[in-house]
Amino acid sequence: MIEVRDLVFSYRKDKQTLHGLTFSVRDGEIFGFLGPNGSGKSTTQKILTGILKGHGGTVSLFGKDMQSTHTQEFFQKIGVLFEFPYLYANLSALDNLNYFASFYPKEQRRDAEELLDELDFKKDFLKKPVSSYSKGMRQRISMARALISNPKLLFLDEPTSGLDPAGAVLFRKIIEKERKKGTTIFLTTHNMLDADLLCDRVAFISGGNIAALDTPGNLKEKNSNHSIVIDYLYQGERSEKTIAAQELKSGIPFVYDELISVHSQEPTLEDMFIQYTGRGLV
Repeated sequence: MIEVRDLVFSYRKDKQTLHGLTFSVRDGEIFGFLGPNGSGKSTTQKILTGILKGHGGTVSLFGKDMQSTHTQEFFQKIGVLFEFPYLYANLSALDNLNYFASFYPKEQRRDAEELLDELDFKKDFLKKPVSSYSKGMRQRISMARALISNPKLLFLDEPTSGLDPAGAVLFRKIIEKERKKGTTIFLTTHNMLDADLLCDRVAFISGGNIAALDTPGNLKEKNSNHSIVIDYLYQGERSEKTIAAQELKSGIPFVYDELISVHSQEPTLEDMFIQYTGRGLV
């Protein structure tokens, strides 16, 4: 679906932003592209969506080179959820969606009201202006805008930003539903929970370079110390011990009266992000 080879880009002649990125995104997968602010992830997404031109290297989507694919047909195949909502504030949710839907063939469009209902949008706000909406409501319209054309390739930038926990869970379910339809999804986010739960593979970008690329599970497994933390009671006192996972093969290697919890010390995806990029989620 996406093939990137030796991608370079500069905003200024004396400063290169991307330093030869190479990666691919398979048909029907959710691919996480993760990095700190200023790492080059937004620049890469803008190139992939046709917003930025003038890159070096080769970038192809749908089997066609990006240098020659900026056509109406191309843009009708993709959906984009921007980090900051691009909506007409004086128009309602339905007016916005019906306007954006008009750029696509009728047989390709989804029903705007049904889509908003799926996104748990408040029905009494359907015809009120966007200027009266909360951030979470605007995010729901933005997601609907990205999905209104039934895209084959979906670019999501911070999709759960501004949502409460229930809203974030709903969005993850919708993203999974799109994947099951065969939609390919390119996800950029600072939310490591979203990336861990949703992504088939993730790439960490730092300083314009790919620092790591693998499945979330493999990244954590490679860097695990394979330790187990055991919380237990013995003679009325609560204690905790950390042991190597292999020690459990022959049973718990110490005396206890009651086990309270047993859990691994597997690193989180956020731990891996910081390890590979050298920076926190800022």
